[in-house]
Amino acid sequence: MLPSHNLLHTAVFALTVLQALASDTFIAAVYEHSVILPNATDKPVSPNDALVLMNKNMDVLERAIKEAAQQGAHIIVTPEDGIYGWRFTRETIYPYLEDIPDPAVNWIPCIDPTRFPPAPVQERLSCMARNNSIYVVANIGDKKPCNSNDHGCPSDGRYQFNTDVVFDPEGKLVARYHKYNLFRGETQFNYPKEPEVVTFETPFGKFGIITCFDILFREPAVVLVSELQVDTVLFPTAWMNVLPFLTAVEFHSAWAMGMGVNLLSANTHNINTSMTGYGLFTPEGPIAYHYDSKTEEGRLLLAELSSHPRLSPTYLPSVNWSLYATSIKEFPGEKDTFAGAVRRDIFTFSELGYTAGNRTVCQGDLCCHLVYQMSAKSKDEVYVLGAFDGLHGSLIKYHWQICTLLKCKSTDLNTCGQPVEMAQTRFEMFSLSGTFGTNYVFPEVLYSGVQLAPGEFEVLHDGRLKSKNSTSKPLLTATLFGRLYEKDPPHPLRNSL
Repeated sequence: MLPSHNLLHTAVFALTVLQALASDTFIAAVYEHSVILPNATDKPVSPNDALVLMNKNMDVLERAIKEAAQQGAHIIVTPEDGIYGWRFTRETIYPYLEDIPDPAVNWIPCIDPTRFPPAPVQERLSCMARNNSIYVVANIGDKKPCNSNDHGCPSDGRYQFNTDVVFDPEGKLVARYHKYNLFRGETQFNYPKEPEVVTFETPFGKFGIITCFDILFREPAVVLVSELQVDTVLFPTAWMNVLPFLTAVEFHSAWAMGMGVNLLSANTHNINTSMTGYGLFTPEGPIAYHYDSKTEEGRLLLAELSSHPRLSPTYLPSVNWSLYATSIKEFPGEKDTFAGAVRRDIFTFSELGYTAGNRTVCQGDLCCHLVYQMSAKSKDEVYVLGAFDGLHGSLIKYHWQICTLLKCKSTDLNTCGQPVEMAQTRFEMFSLSGTFGTNYVFPEVLYSGVQLAPGEFEVLHDGRLKSKNSTSKPLLTATLFGRLYEKDPPHPLRNSL
């Protein structure tokens, strides 16, 4: 006979499943965590000291998970690096790692913690999920022994992976994903030999999971959506904002719209490294998001999402992203251009010298077209239309095509492309399009104060990003991000393995 508390848990879990099955929606939560960081050290700490730090972070996450469950959430996503932080070398992160088995082993660490070698972090996460009857998504580190028979085996005899885990409402490990696209500073981890494309089924849709830098590459992000047809992508991240675009809320929202899926984005919160911005994003725009570059506090967000967004009557069919731009004659002003840098990327810009007009600017194979009319234009502000067609990044490069309507930092044109958060000028209307050589284009509008504009713009079938009415707030940028994955050069680190 099952103990009474197990019978109660089984009943609660069954009720949760039935409720989810009875609805075409689910309640999702994401938590932006202000991580308690380890002290900087060149020497590994003891496993006990590592667990003490991780438990401090898990205390915070557990409170957020409990609160989310009490508010009816079916799933919660927590951030990349959310349990142990960063500041590690390969050696100093080792005490924080656990051996994470393949989910096929059908394991509930909370009720069977001794089945595998000690894994106190997995056990606690499993119990958080089980005790609150909620899916829990967390980012931890996996270690796997190897030997000289494996030609890729590191000299210390182990692989170390940046890893996401998912525990279901029973506490069972249902997904394990090793991050495939490491950011340039993640030298403490190894690259998986092959891209892992991880999905799992829930009563409220098919889910996939990726981590941070993965979102910018075809594998595994595009494969999950375009080939495996997931409904929702889980996205633990530690995203450092890069103004005037590639801020977390801006690009994550744009990606969800461009790919036509839900994206549950949970960011690390650390204002000293410009890490903030997270949310619940859908093909129709952000449902809930938050950006906070001032305070040190973490925050929980919840929202109700469609379980199968592709079945929504308002789901946008495929867009021909170059149809409109290639069908029109060139607007005047194409020769009136200048070069400007957005970090290391050299854009071709054209100043919007009047409060209304048509502009064209080209670079490489990309021509960007803009029709606009400003209202309440500040005399102290300058806007430009910009185009970029080329490789982005320093060590790890990837190919962008970008069309952007952009506010400059000052009236000095040399500041165009520099970080800017505030604006005063509103637009009566704008329509932005480009001759993109890809179907993977991600649209978004960013307002003053790094705020999104849900419901205030639309994407037309012919590839135009168009305002519905006058902008309700001053505009920072309206941008179409295009990714030409087939033009990406070989990865300099992963391909050297």
